[in-house]
Amino acid sequence: MGRFSVMGTPKKILFITGTRADFGKIKPLIRETQKSQFEPYIFATGMHLLSRYGYTVLEIQKSGFENIFTHFNQTGSNNHDMDLALAHTIQGLALYVREFLPDLIVVHGDRIETLAGAVVGALNNIPVAHIEGGELSGTVDELIRHSVSKLSHLHFVAHEEARRRLVQMGEREDSIFVIGSPDVDIMLSADLPNLVEVKKKYEIPFSEFAIFIYHPVTTELSHLKDNVESVAQALRACALNFVVIYPNNDQGSEIIFEMYKSFTDHPRFRILPSMRFEYFLTLLKNSVAIVGNSSCGIREAPIYGIPTVNIGTRQKNRFHYPSILNVPDSTEEILSALKHLPKGVAPSVYFGKGDSACRFIECLCDPEIWNIPRQKQFLDLKK
Repeated sequence: MGRFSVMGTPKKILFITGTRADFGKIKPLIRETQKSQFEPYIFATGMHLLSRYGYTVLEIQKSGFENIFTHFNQTGSNNHDMDLALAHTIQGLALYVREFLPDLIVVHGDRIETLAGAVVGALNNIPVAHIEGGELSGTVDELIRHSVSKLSHLHFVAHEEARRRLVQMGEREDSIFVIGSPDVDIMLSADLPNLVEVKKKYEIPFSEFAIFIYHPVTTELSHLKDNVESVAQALRACALNFVVIYPNNDQGSEIIFEMYKSFTDHPRFRILPSMRFEYFLTLLKNSVAIVGNSSCGIREAPIYGIPTVNIGTRQKNRFHYPSILNVPDSTEEILSALKHLPKGVAPSVYFGKGDSACRFIECLCDPEIWNIPRQKQFLDLKK
Protein backbone atom coordinates (compact mmCIF):
# COMPACT_ATOMS: atom_id res chain seq x y z
CA MET A 1 0.00 0.00 0.00
CA GLY A 2 1.34 3.44 -0.87
CA ARG A 3 1.83 6.26 1.59
CA PHE A 4 -1.56 7.75 2.43
CA SER A 5 -1.48 11.51 2.09
CA VAL A 6 -3.36 14.61 1.15
CA MET A 7 -1.66 16.65 -1.60
CA GLY A 8 1.56 14.67 -1.09
CA THR A 9 1.84 15.23 2.68
CA PRO A 10 1.90 11.98 4.72
CA LYS A 11 -0.74 11.74 7.44
CA LYS A 12 0.78 11.89 10.92
CA ILE A 13 -1.02 9.74 13.50
CA LEU A 14 -0.26 10.39 17.17
CA PHE A 15 -0.98 7.53 19.62
CA ILE A 16 -1.26 8.34 23.33
CA THR A 17 -0.31 5.65 25.86
CA GLY A 18 -0.05 5.87 29.63
CA THR A 19 -0.12 2.25 30.84
CA ARG A 20 1.15 -1.22 30.01
CA ALA A 21 -2.46 -2.27 29.38
CA ASP A 22 -3.44 0.38 26.84
CA PHE A 23 -0.16 0.00 24.96
CA GLY A 24 -0.85 -3.72 24.58
CA LYS A 25 -4.21 -2.89 23.05
CA ILE A 26 -3.06 -0.20 20.61
CA LYS A 27 0.19 -1.91 19.59
CA PRO A 28 -1.46 -3.76 16.64
CA LEU A 29 -2.91 -0.47 15.41
CA ILE A 30 0.46 1.30 15.57
CA ARG A 31 2.14 -1.59 13.78
CA GLU A 32 -0.48 -1.69 11.02
CA THR A 33 -0.33 2.09 10.67
CA GLN A 34 3.42 1.81 10.23
CA LYS A 35 3.06 -0.98 7.64
CA SER A 36 0.47 1.06 5.75
CA GLN A 37 2.94 3.92 5.51
CA PHE A 38 1.14 6.50 7.51
CA GLU A 39 3.51 8.19 9.96
CA PRO A 40 2.85 6.88 13.48
CA TYR A 41 4.12 8.79 16.52
CA ILE A 42 3.84 7.76 20.18
CA PHE A 43 3.37 10.03 23.19
CA ALA A 44 4.35 7.84 26.17
CA THR A 45 3.54 9.05 29.66
CA GLY A 46 1.92 7.93 32.93
CA MET A 47 2.95 4.59 34.40
CA HIS A 48 5.37 3.98 31.52
CA LEU A 49 7.81 6.44 33.12
CA LEU A 50 7.63 5.05 36.68
CA SER A 51 10.46 2.74 37.72
CA ARG A 52 8.26 1.17 40.40
CA TYR A 53 6.05 -0.27 37.65
CA GLY A 54 8.94 -1.54 35.55
CA TYR A 55 9.65 1.60 33.47
CA THR A 56 7.61 0.06 30.66
CA VAL A 57 8.55 2.73 28.13
CA LEU A 58 11.41 0.31 27.45
CA GLU A 59 8.84 -2.18 26.15
CA ILE A 60 7.59 0.44 23.70
CA GLN A 61 11.11 0.98 22.46
CA LYS A 62 11.74 -2.77 22.20
CA SER A 63 8.67 -3.10 19.99
CA GLY A 64 10.61 -1.49 17.16
CA PHE A 65 8.68 1.75 16.95
CA GLU A 66 10.34 5.06 16.21
CA ASN A 67 9.15 8.61 16.92
CA ILE A 68 8.59 7.98 20.65
CA PHE A 69 8.22 11.07 22.83
CA THR A 70 8.23 10.64 26.62
CA HIS A 71 6.57 12.96 29.12
CA PHE A 72 6.70 12.53 32.90
CA ASN A 73 3.25 13.57 34.10
CA GLN A 74 3.42 12.69 37.80
CA THR A 75 3.49 15.25 40.61
CA GLY A 76 6.69 13.94 42.16
CA SER A 77 5.49 14.07 45.77
CA ASN A 78 2.46 11.86 45.23
CA ASN A 79 2.01 9.69 42.17
CA HIS A 80 -1.68 9.17 42.93
CA ASP A 81 -2.98 12.73 42.41
CA MET A 82 -5.04 11.96 39.33
CA ASP A 83 -6.25 15.51 38.83
CA LEU A 84 -2.75 16.98 38.94
CA ALA A 85 -1.39 14.22 36.70
CA LEU A 86 -4.18 15.03 34.22
CA ALA A 87 -3.23 18.70 34.28
CA HIS A 88 0.45 17.90 33.73
CA THR A 89 -0.41 15.59 30.85
CA ILE A 90 -2.56 18.22 29.16
CA GLN A 91 0.22 20.79 29.52
CA GLY A 92 2.93 18.51 28.13
CA LEU A 93 0.81 17.20 25.28
CA ALA A 94 -0.44 20.66 24.34
CA LEU A 95 3.13 21.89 23.93
CA TYR A 96 4.05 18.78 21.96
CA VAL A 97 1.21 19.02 19.43
CA ARG A 98 1.99 22.68 18.75
CA GLU A 99 5.40 21.56 17.54
CA PHE A 100 4.36 18.25 16.00
CA LEU A 101 0.97 19.18 14.40
CA PRO A 102 -0.60 15.70 14.09
CA ASP A 103 -3.40 14.97 11.62
CA LEU A 104 -5.10 12.61 14.09
CA ILE A 105 -4.78 11.84 17.81
CA VAL A 106 -5.61 8.25 18.80
CA VAL A 107 -6.55 7.51 22.41
CA HIS A 108 -7.71 4.33 24.09
CA GLY A 109 -10.08 3.49 26.90
CA ASP A 110 -10.66 5.38 30.11
CA ARG A 111 -7.45 6.59 31.74
CA ILE A 112 -6.51 10.18 32.56
CA GLU A 113 -3.92 10.20 29.75
CA THR A 114 -6.75 9.29 27.38
CA LEU A 115 -8.80 12.22 28.63
CA ALA A 116 -5.82 14.53 28.23
CA GLY A 117 -5.40 13.48 24.60
CA ALA A 118 -9.06 14.09 23.85
CA VAL A 119 -9.05 17.50 25.55
CA VAL A 120 -5.94 18.68 23.70
CA GLY A 121 -7.25 17.43 20.38
CA ALA A 122 -10.68 18.99 20.78
CA LEU A 123 -9.31 22.37 21.89
CA ASN A 124 -6.74 22.50 19.09
CA ASN A 125 -9.10 21.47 16.28
CA ILE A 126 -7.30 18.15 15.79
CA PRO A 127 -9.50 15.10 15.10
CA VAL A 128 -9.53 12.58 17.95
CA ALA A 129 -10.13 8.86 17.43
CA HIS A 130 -11.27 6.96 20.52
CA ILE A 131 -10.59 3.23 20.68
CA GLU A 132 -13.09 1.11 22.66
CA GLY A 133 -15.54 3.79 23.65
CA GLY A 134 -19.11 2.85 24.54
CA GLU A 135 -18.02 0.35 27.20
CA LEU A 136 -19.11 0.17 30.83
CA SER A 137 -16.07 0.65 33.06
CA GLY A 138 -17.19 1.04 36.66
CA THR A 139 -15.58 3.40 39.21
CA VAL A 140 -14.40 6.85 37.99
CA ASP A 141 -13.13 5.27 34.76
CA GLU A 142 -16.67 5.17 33.43
CA LEU A 143 -16.98 8.95 33.73
CA ILE A 144 -13.66 9.39 31.95
CA ARG A 145 -14.50 6.97 29.12
CA HIS A 146 -17.80 8.67 28.25
CA SER A 147 -16.24 12.12 28.55
CA VAL A 148 -13.58 11.07 26.07
CA SER A 149 -16.26 9.83 23.69
CA LYS A 150 -17.97 13.22 23.74
CA LEU A 151 -14.65 14.95 23.03
CA SER A 152 -13.78 12.57 20.17
CA HIS A 153 -14.65 12.81 16.48
CA LEU A 154 -14.16 9.17 15.47
CA HIS A 155 -15.03 6.03 17.39
CA PHE A 156 -13.53 2.57 16.87
CA VAL A 157 -15.57 0.26 19.07
CA ALA A 158 -15.26 -3.41 19.98
CA HIS A 159 -18.83 -4.60 19.38
CA GLU A 160 -22.34 -3.62 18.32
CA GLU A 161 -23.55 -2.92 21.86
CA ALA A 162 -20.86 -0.25 22.27
CA ARG A 163 -21.90 1.30 18.95
CA ARG A 164 -25.50 1.55 20.16
CA ARG A 165 -24.43 3.25 23.39
CA LEU A 166 -22.54 5.92 21.49
CA VAL A 167 -25.55 6.57 19.28
CA GLN A 168 -27.59 6.89 22.48
CA MET A 169 -25.02 9.46 23.66
CA GLY A 170 -25.75 11.61 20.62
CA GLU A 171 -22.79 10.59 18.41
CA ARG A 172 -23.02 10.50 14.61
CA GLU A 173 -23.60 6.98 13.30
CA ASP A 174 -21.19 7.57 10.42
CA SER A 175 -18.42 8.36 12.93
CA ILE A 176 -18.65 4.95 14.65
CA PHE A 177 -16.84 1.86 13.33
CA VAL A 178 -17.08 -1.63 14.83
CA ILE A 179 -13.60 -3.17 14.52
CA GLY A 180 -13.37 -5.46 17.55
CA SER A 181 -10.83 -5.13 20.36
CA PRO A 182 -7.31 -4.65 18.94
CA ASP A 183 -5.59 -6.80 21.54
CA VAL A 184 -7.44 -9.84 20.18
CA ASP A 185 -5.18 -9.53 17.14
CA ILE A 186 -2.21 -10.31 19.39
CA MET A 187 -4.07 -12.89 21.48
CA LEU A 188 -4.94 -15.02 18.46
CA SER A 189 -1.64 -14.60 16.63
CA ALA A 190 0.85 -17.42 16.19
CA ASP A 191 3.72 -15.24 17.43
CA LEU A 192 3.26 -15.47 21.19
CA PRO A 193 6.26 -16.80 23.15
CA ASN A 194 6.02 -20.30 24.57
CA LEU A 195 5.37 -20.93 28.24
CA VAL A 196 8.87 -22.25 28.95
CA GLU A 197 10.35 -18.98 27.67
CA VAL A 198 7.92 -16.89 29.72
CA LYS A 199 8.56 -18.79 32.95
CA LYS A 200 12.29 -18.55 32.45
CA LYS A 201 12.27 -14.81 31.71
CA TYR A 202 10.13 -13.96 34.76
CA GLU A 203 11.51 -16.69 37.07
CA ILE A 204 8.15 -18.35 37.63
CA PRO A 205 8.73 -21.75 39.29
CA PHE A 206 5.16 -23.08 39.29
CA SER A 207 3.88 -25.86 37.04
CA GLU A 208 0.29 -24.83 37.83
CA PHE A 209 -0.72 -21.30 38.76
CA ALA A 210 -3.37 -18.58 38.81
CA ILE A 211 -2.83 -14.88 38.05
CA PHE A 212 -3.78 -12.21 40.57
CA ILE A 213 -4.30 -8.53 39.67
CA TYR A 214 -6.17 -6.20 42.01
CA HIS A 215 -6.60 -2.45 41.45
CA PRO A 216 -7.98 0.19 43.82
CA VAL A 217 -11.60 1.23 43.33
CA THR A 218 -11.25 5.00 43.58
CA THR A 219 -14.91 5.54 44.48
CA GLU A 220 -14.71 3.10 47.43
CA LEU A 221 -11.49 4.12 49.14
CA SER A 222 -13.05 4.09 52.61
CA HIS A 223 -13.63 0.32 52.26
CA LEU A 224 -10.41 -0.52 50.44
CA LYS A 225 -8.32 -1.58 53.43
CA ASP A 226 -10.98 -4.02 54.70
CA ASN A 227 -11.55 -5.37 51.20
CA VAL A 228 -7.84 -5.89 50.64
CA GLU A 229 -7.48 -7.78 53.91
CA SER A 230 -10.36 -10.09 52.95
CA VAL A 231 -8.83 -10.80 49.56
CA ALA A 232 -5.38 -11.43 51.02
CA GLN A 233 -6.79 -13.90 53.55
CA ALA A 234 -8.48 -15.84 50.75
CA LEU A 235 -5.32 -16.07 48.67
CA ARG A 236 -3.20 -17.19 51.61
CA ALA A 237 -5.81 -19.77 52.67
CA CYS A 238 -6.23 -21.50 49.30
CA ALA A 239 -3.76 -24.01 47.88
CA LEU A 240 -3.12 -22.33 44.51
CA ASN A 241 0.14 -20.78 43.38
CA PHE A 242 -0.20 -17.15 42.26
CA VAL A 243 1.65 -14.91 39.85
CA VAL A 244 0.89 -11.48 41.32
CA ILE A 245 1.15 -8.37 39.14
CA TYR A 246 1.30 -4.84 40.54
CA PRO A 247 -1.85 -2.70 40.58
CA ASN A 248 -2.16 0.49 38.57
CA ASN A 249 -1.11 3.78 40.17
CA ASP A 250 -4.57 5.10 41.01
CA GLN A 251 -5.28 6.55 44.43
CA GLY A 252 -5.36 3.73 46.97
CA SER A 253 -2.66 1.59 45.39
CA GLU A 254 -0.41 1.98 48.47
CA ILE A 255 -2.95 -0.01 50.48
CA ILE A 256 -2.67 -2.84 47.96
CA PHE A 257 1.12 -2.72 48.10
CA GLU A 258 0.83 -3.25 51.85
CA MET A 259 -1.09 -6.46 51.11
CA TYR A 260 1.74 -7.64 48.88
CA LYS A 261 4.12 -7.49 51.84
CA SER A 262 2.29 -10.50 53.29
CA PHE A 263 3.13 -12.43 50.09
CA THR A 264 6.83 -11.57 50.07
CA ASP A 265 9.07 -14.66 50.32
CA HIS A 266 5.97 -16.87 50.40
CA PRO A 267 6.65 -19.97 48.25
CA ARG A 268 3.22 -19.84 46.54
CA PHE A 269 3.53 -16.24 45.33
CA ARG A 270 5.66 -14.70 42.59
CA ILE A 271 5.27 -10.90 42.53
CA LEU A 272 6.02 -8.92 39.35
CA PRO A 273 5.82 -5.15 38.71
CA SER A 274 4.80 -5.68 35.09
CA MET A 275 5.05 -8.04 32.12
CA ARG A 276 5.48 -7.56 28.40
CA PHE A 277 1.98 -7.92 26.94
CA GLU A 278 2.74 -10.92 24.73
CA TYR A 279 4.37 -12.75 27.65
CA PHE A 280 1.43 -11.97 29.87
CA LEU A 281 -0.96 -13.42 27.29
CA THR A 282 0.98 -16.68 27.19
CA LEU A 283 0.84 -16.80 30.99
CA LEU A 284 -2.90 -16.11 30.95
CA LYS A 285 -3.53 -18.74 28.29
CA ASN A 286 -1.84 -21.38 30.45
CA SER A 287 -3.21 -20.33 33.84
CA VAL A 288 -5.75 -22.09 36.02
CA ALA A 289 -7.64 -18.81 36.48
CA ILE A 290 -7.27 -15.07 36.81
CA VAL A 291 -8.33 -13.58 40.14
CA GLY A 292 -8.92 -9.95 41.14
CA ASN A 293 -10.70 -7.01 39.55
CA SER A 294 -8.72 -6.30 36.39
CA SER A 295 -10.58 -5.80 33.13
CA CYS A 296 -8.36 -8.58 31.79
CA GLY A 297 -10.57 -11.06 33.62
CA ILE A 298 -13.59 -9.69 31.81
CA ARG A 299 -12.14 -8.93 28.39
CA GLU A 300 -9.15 -11.17 27.67
CA ALA A 301 -9.65 -14.29 29.82
CA PRO A 302 -12.95 -15.35 28.15
CA ILE A 303 -11.24 -15.26 24.74
CA TYR A 304 -9.07 -18.14 25.96
CA GLY A 305 -11.88 -19.74 27.98
CA ILE A 306 -9.87 -19.17 31.17
CA PRO A 307 -11.95 -18.92 34.39
CA THR A 308 -12.19 -15.55 36.12
CA VAL A 309 -12.90 -14.86 39.78
CA ASN A 310 -13.95 -11.23 39.50
CA ILE A 311 -13.91 -9.56 42.91
CA GLY A 312 -15.95 -6.53 43.95
CA THR A 313 -17.58 -3.74 41.96
CA ARG A 314 -14.80 -2.45 39.73
CA GLN A 315 -16.10 -4.36 36.69
CA LYS A 316 -19.78 -4.06 37.60
CA ASN A 317 -22.25 -4.43 34.70
CA ARG A 318 -19.54 -5.31 32.20
CA PHE A 319 -19.43 -8.37 29.94
CA HIS A 320 -21.00 -11.53 31.36
CA TYR A 321 -19.77 -14.97 30.30
CA PRO A 322 -19.99 -18.49 31.80
CA SER A 323 -16.25 -18.45 32.59
CA ILE A 324 -16.67 -15.42 34.90
CA LEU A 325 -17.60 -15.81 38.57
CA ASN A 326 -18.56 -12.50 40.20
CA VAL A 327 -18.01 -12.39 43.97
CA PRO A 328 -17.89 -9.65 46.63
CA ASP A 329 -14.72 -8.79 48.57
CA SER A 330 -15.41 -11.67 50.95
CA THR A 331 -12.84 -14.24 52.04
CA GLU A 332 -15.39 -17.05 52.16
CA GLU A 333 -16.95 -16.33 48.77
CA ILE A 334 -13.58 -15.93 47.05
CA LEU A 335 -12.45 -19.28 48.48
CA SER A 336 -15.69 -20.92 47.34
CA ALA A 337 -15.25 -19.56 43.82
CA LEU A 338 -11.66 -20.81 43.68
CA LYS A 339 -12.90 -24.29 44.61
CA HIS A 340 -15.62 -24.26 41.93
CA LEU A 341 -13.93 -22.79 38.88
CA PRO A 342 -15.88 -23.26 35.62
CA LYS A 343 -14.49 -26.01 33.40
CA GLY A 344 -14.57 -26.47 29.65
CA VAL A 345 -16.04 -23.07 28.74
CA ALA A 346 -15.77 -22.36 25.01
CA PRO A 347 -13.66 -19.33 24.01
CA SER A 348 -15.60 -16.11 23.43
CA VAL A 349 -15.58 -14.21 20.12
CA TYR A 350 -17.61 -11.27 21.43
CA PHE A 351 -14.67 -8.84 21.28
CA GLY A 352 -13.51 -9.72 17.79
CA LYS A 353 -11.79 -12.33 15.67
CA GLY A 354 -8.30 -10.88 15.37
CA ASP A 355 -8.67 -8.48 12.43
CA SER A 356 -9.12 -5.17 14.27
CA ALA A 357 -5.95 -3.51 12.96
CA CYS A 358 -6.83 -4.27 9.35
CA ARG A 359 -10.31 -2.83 9.87
CA PHE A 360 -8.80 0.25 11.50
CA ILE A 361 -6.50 0.91 8.55
CA GLU A 362 -9.28 0.34 6.05
CA CYS A 363 -11.20 3.13 7.77
CA LEU A 364 -8.22 5.50 7.81
CA CYS A 365 -7.59 4.88 4.12
CA ASP A 366 -11.10 6.07 3.25
CA PRO A 367 -10.75 9.76 2.26
CA GLU A 368 -14.23 10.49 3.61
CA ILE A 369 -13.18 9.77 7.17
CA TRP A 370 -10.87 12.79 7.06
CA ASN A 371 -13.82 15.03 6.26
CA ILE A 372 -15.61 14.29 9.53
CA PRO A 373 -16.80 17.63 10.98
CA ARG A 374 -14.58 19.11 13.68
CA GLN A 375 -17.58 20.96 15.09
CA LYS A 376 -19.68 18.35 16.85
CA GLN A 377 -23.38 18.51 17.57
CA PHE A 378 -25.51 16.27 19.74
CA LEU A 379 -27.83 14.13 17.65
CA ASP A 380 -31.13 13.15 19.23
CA LEU A 381 -32.31 9.58 18.80
CA LYS A 382 -34.71 9.12 15.94
CA LYS A 383 -38.30 8.82 17.13
